Amino acid sequence: MPVEIIMPKVDMDMSHGTVAEWHVGEGEMVKKGAALFDIETDKAAMEVEAPAEGRLHHIQAQAGARIAVGTVIAWLYAEGEEVGDPPVVATPDNETTRPADQPEHPPVPDVGAATTGADGVRQDGRSSASTPARPAPPVISREGEVEGGALRATPAARALAREHGLDLAGLEGSGPRGRLQRQDVEVAAVQARSASGSQALRPAWSPQPGPLSITRKPGEGTPIVLLHGFASDGPSFLPLEKALGRGRPVIRIELPGHGRSPRRKVESFAALARMMVEAFDEATAGQDKVHLVGHSLGGALAMAIADVRGRGIASLGLIAPAGLGPEIDGETVRGIARASREDSLAPWLRRLAADPATIGDDFVKAAMAPRRDPALRAAQLALADVLFPDNVQAFDLRPALRRITSGEDNLPVAILWGRHDAVIPWRQVLAVGGEYGIHLVDDAGHVPQIECPGRVARVLGRLMNAAGSAP
Repeated sequence: MPVEIIMPKVDMDMSHGTVAEWHVGEGEMVKKGAALFDIETDKAAMEVEAPAEGRLHHIQAQAGARIAVGTVIAWLYAEGEEVGDPPVVATPDNETTRPADQPEHPPVPDVGAATTGADGVRQDGRSSASTPARPAPPVISREGEVEGGALRATPAARALAREHGLDLAGLEGSGPRGRLQRQDVEVAAVQARSASGSQALRPAWSPQPGPLSITRKPGEGTPIVLLHGFASDGPSFLPLEKALGRGRPVIRIELPGHGRSPRRKVESFAALARMMVEAFDEATAGQDKVHLVGHSLGGALAMAIADVRGRGIASLGLIAPAGLGPEIDGETVRGIARASREDSLAPWLRRLAADPATIGDDFVKAAMAPRRDPALRAAQLALADVLFPDNVQAFDLRPALRRITSGEDNLPVAILWGRHDAVIPWRQVLAVGGEYGIHLVDDAGHVPQIECPGRVARVLGRLMNAAGSAP
């Protein structure tokens, strides 16, 4: 039987989600865990991974469609499995029918009905419809645990709670329908140690094997390679990608310990730059030229890459880049990295924008989703200790920028900075030699690609178009 792809529910208040972009086309093969599609709520965006390996067929919601949580939007077929008409699905009145391409009023699960996880898989394998007049029966979770009004927790969470002597009744669960996950107990254990004065405040983490995450979106023309900043991820560029136009090919590379990239031990900025150069070479193999865009720490890494791979880069766009001076708001950097709850993350995220209202609750929820993993937070804090010790930038990319813009290749470069950036002062760029354009964005802070993606896209578009027509 084909595997249903469901519009997932990523927070308790979500009733609908917008399909922002499919990473896999009709009939294409995808591996389990690979990026399948992006969803968008408010200004937040996140990737949904494939729940199984298979070929994608019968896509019911194209990019831009707003779909109710729990709605089947596609199916994955195993290799060799016969593909016919779209499978029948259940409607709210429990009758079966063929799904429409764009349902005007898709079914919305009622309270107590089957829920979906962030991976897009229905938790109990049944229809998302339920009858309000009749209470839902107990649900058998994927962990094999009965949930029917009693405390909901996975076996791993219960075992870890017993190990640390924690009472599950006082904890908040992050899983479907509020079920307690192992990571929720890990967070509580760290907080308990902190309250008791223990010195072991950071969870242990171990380096992971494997290459850095590279996501490709097809299109026409010269590809755009995007490098995100510290404590961010590839999907954070979605507003800018939309503003640039969906027809352009895009390549996202995620930093170690960010997004879907494995956690790695990083000894220095130079070591991190070598990792990113290796990933850049893999991502751009077979390409004559690419446009390179980096934000914040990603901007510093973009300069490091351009310094050694300049001949393969058509243009370089830097958004609030690190590495052009020692000053940085290290408290914000570490505040974001160590935040274990939405209410502790939100104030730090809102310091990134000129108008704090730009960072809405949906954005905070999306940013917090991967940060519930204590090991990820610990790995990012370790990276911050290396790159930003004593609240300064411990690396200097000013010589690299001068070489890039003044050398034989004279690479076209545009630097964009929000006038109200409270994390990295924009005036740092004024002291760096070389030939490049400086664009100060009014009413923007440290994340202009999120605050005003249209204005950033216009600058980058002019840069790319000029580079493409240069002799």
